[in-house]
Amino acid sequence: MSTSTKTAAIRPGRAGHPGRPARRPARPVRPSWMEKPKPVTQVAKALAIVTILVMVFVPFLVIISTSFASNREVIANGGWVLWPSHPTLRAYEQVFEGGIVTKALGVSAGITLIGTLASLACTTFLAYALSRPKVYGGKPILLIVLFTFLFPPGMIPAFLLVKGMGMLESYSALIVPVLINVFNLVVLRGFFQGVPEELYEAARLDGANDWQILWRVVLPLSKAALAVVGLFYAVSYWNAWFHASIYLESDHWPLQQVLRTYVMGGSQIADTGLSDASNVSAPQTMQMAVLVIATVPILIVYPFLQKYFTKGVLTGAIKS
Repeated sequence: MSTSTKTAAIRPGRAGHPGRPARRPARPVRPSWMEKPKPVTQVAKALAIVTILVMVFVPFLVIISTSFASNREVIANGGWVLWPSHPTLRAYEQVFEGGIVTKALGVSAGITLIGTLASLACTTFLAYALSRPKVYGGKPILLIVLFTFLFPPGMIPAFLLVKGMGMLESYSALIVPVLINVFNLVVLRGFFQGVPEELYEAARLDGANDWQILWRVVLPLSKAALAVVGLFYAVSYWNAWFHASIYLESDHWPLQQVLRTYVMGGSQIADTGLSDASNVSAPQTMQMAVLVIATVPILIVYPFLQKYFTKGVLTGAIKS
């Protein structure tokens, strides 16, 4: 090999080292979660997802199928039916005949609607006030609120408070004591703190006061967080039954307390007034029918607000 060929084969590297070959730039190290999963990992994830779906879907299917099954079919299958051979609405007819479930359904709907709106408004106002840095007494109030989250009051003090305020046998006893949830307050406060400070300053330069800033600037940017917090409040009010059993008489119970009575005590077949026992639904059928009635309304709301979950809750939680 000639001298010129050897010289051409050796290319200069870095400055000051002409005899070293050029180095290739190092490949950036990617985090493990960005790498493509192995086939074994993909199969394991698929099996886990299928298992979870089966565990969630099968109980719902059994509940709905049992509510549509006949008396003989329920008894023949030991109280549970996976798929009814002769579906019937007899259990739902019996549940609505007495009027108790219909009235309880209206009570639950009213408490959920009014309680959600009141809680959402109060939580928004307090969260906005605590999110501002120069609010007088903001830090002590925040510490008091967090203290109630760590050390909630017991049942007896809560009952004495409700009795002292004259709210026994009143639907306000189901709303006022739980008007503001500390977790929802922290989520909204964190979301409001994430709003750029330049927007607040620009609004103040335009002559806007705090109410106008909250209504025209903060709330339009916080629709995701408000939707999620509102859903949390709605689910909480809809599923509440314990306070109703303490503060209200049975004639004013919401749907969840009526459902608990059906599940714990079963159905009173003797009170149905039916002479033909074969037409009377089994206790399990009526229980599942009430359970479907109590579950379906709140499940309908979830798909419409699902897209706000990640954006609303995670943003507020991270920035808080």
